[in-house]
Amino acid sequence: MSNKVSHSVQTTNLSDILERVLDKGVVIAGDIQIKIADIDLLTIKVRLLVASVDRALEMGINWWKEDPYLSSTATENQLKQDQQQLQKRIDELESRLNE
Repeated sequence: MSNKVSHSVQTTNLSDILERVLDKGVVIAGDIQIKIADIDLLTIKVRLLVASVDRALEMGINWWKEDPYLSSTATENQLKQDQQQLQKRIDELESRLNE
């Protein structure tokens, strides 16, 4: 009769870790300051959030929807807004000419 000792080994691969991080979100924050003789020359505040899009939306973060470089909808909205402003200026100028 042999007594075998078994060990429970839990392996976690990179995809499992990435899935957990994106599901929960990770925030990394830090400040970099450059001073000479107690005079602040430069301060850089670094805030990094790593999360899935769904998790970011749950947290109320959706800046990419309004960024014209990342969203065609944001570009269309900006064009419409610019067009409305231009039309308003044209109307104002025409009303001044008619006075």
